[in-house]
Amino acid sequence: MSVEHIVEERRLVRKLDMRIMPAVCMLYLFAYLDRTNLGNARLQGLPADTLHGDPTGVLFDWVNSVFFFSYIICQIPATITSKLFPPRIWMGCAAIGWGICSTLMATTFNFPGLMMARIGLGAFEAGFSPGIPLYMSLYYTRKEMGLRMAYYFGFAAVAGAFGGLIAFGVQHTHASLANWRLLFIIEGCPSVVLGLTSIFLLLNRPEETTFLNEQERQLAIERMNRGLKADVGRTINKSHITAAFTDWRIYAAGIIYFGANCALVSISAFLPTILTTLNLTDARAQLLTVPPYAVAAIFMCITSWFSDRLQVRGLFVAGVCTVAAMGYILLLTVESNNHVRYFAVFCITSGTYSAIGLVIVWFSHNLGSETKKATGMPLYMSIGQCGSVLGSHIYPSTEGPRYTKGFAITCALELLSALVAVIISTSYHLDNKQRDQKYGKVDSDATANTSELADKASDFRYVP
Repeated sequence: MSVEHIVEERRLVRKLDMRIMPAVCMLYLFAYLDRTNLGNARLQGLPADTLHGDPTGVLFDWVNSVFFFSYIICQIPATITSKLFPPRIWMGCAAIGWGICSTLMATTFNFPGLMMARIGLGAFEAGFSPGIPLYMSLYYTRKEMGLRMAYYFGFAAVAGAFGGLIAFGVQHTHASLANWRLLFIIEGCPSVVLGLTSIFLLLNRPEETTFLNEQERQLAIERMNRGLKADVGRTINKSHITAAFTDWRIYAAGIIYFGANCALVSISAFLPTILTTLNLTDARAQLLTVPPYAVAAIFMCITSWFSDRLQVRGLFVAGVCTVAAMGYILLLTVESNNHVRYFAVFCITSGTYSAIGLVIVWFSHNLGSETKKATGMPLYMSIGQCGSVLGSHIYPSTEGPRYTKGFAITCALELLSALVAVIISTSYHLDNKQRDQKYGKVDSDATANTSELADKASDFRYVP
């Protein structure tokens, strides 16, 4: 590759970063705020106002988890269908939809109303989050995706920190409107505005966008096809859909995602409540949710940068899952030292957020074609989101303040995720070695023809 080509490519990447990353990161920030603000609303009187006090916490658990039922059901059809529409229109409309649903949660007065708003929220978010790795893989190579997905998913951690600050501020407003209702309005309305803005700001596919000149467009298309060339454009390869459903590694990734999401949803929904067990006031507990999320975002960027540089994913996934498991072990074994227990929260947030970001990047370039990505990624995400449902039900109020059952289950799942990551990574290593022996070694940046066999093509190599 000539020096001139490298300079042009770097210039293009900077231009893409300036346009794509702020838009998708802000969308994800508010998507995650709207998804997880129930944990803050719980401390601001939502159960007393709409759930008749909810002394057992069961009704709150169902309001929290029903989001994931519609999210799980809609992920695969929504992501496959998204290939047939301009990305900016699809994602912008999804953001408008979930923003309206989130804002309408402020108008609910009973359990069914909250349930319906959360179901709508899940359906619209299913059209956005699973499609982002597919969208970004159109513009970024496998050596660039890790850090950018860390920036993107890091905004989930930023949302946790930002949500805590907003909740702390709302707690002290003393408005005529109930604090939790005001919280939903403040965090829901911006999603509608962002959705409308994204329709004009986000880029369509490289071959369709008017944002790039002809030379830049050709370079972007070449980068999109670097490493593989398969079903590009608004097309769907039915055989690759079948290939995704019969690939055992996608289901194995679902196990990792299951454990990480069980931890993730319990963190987002119950962290403020768990922190009150450290003898903190509700307002101070809201404020102390900020540092663990901030550290998680930094930790995730560091691990993703090293993963990109080394082009190794599985061992990093295993490592960060182990860090999260260590946090749960500390919560289970240390009862009285609040400093240690608070440190454990840092381990859990850093390990869990990093694991999810790394798994998404791992499979965004290991499935071989756009259709297999559009099927396989929401497939393992759907399996993983079942962990979110579990995580919503293993921290009932009656288990507090120790939450032994919830911590133990999530710890075991994190350790299982670490083991499965090692197994998948080993299998990728063995497959690459067998193909090298049979067909000869290939340049990792060379274009592999994956149009028929997706990642099973003889000249395709996995990132282990």
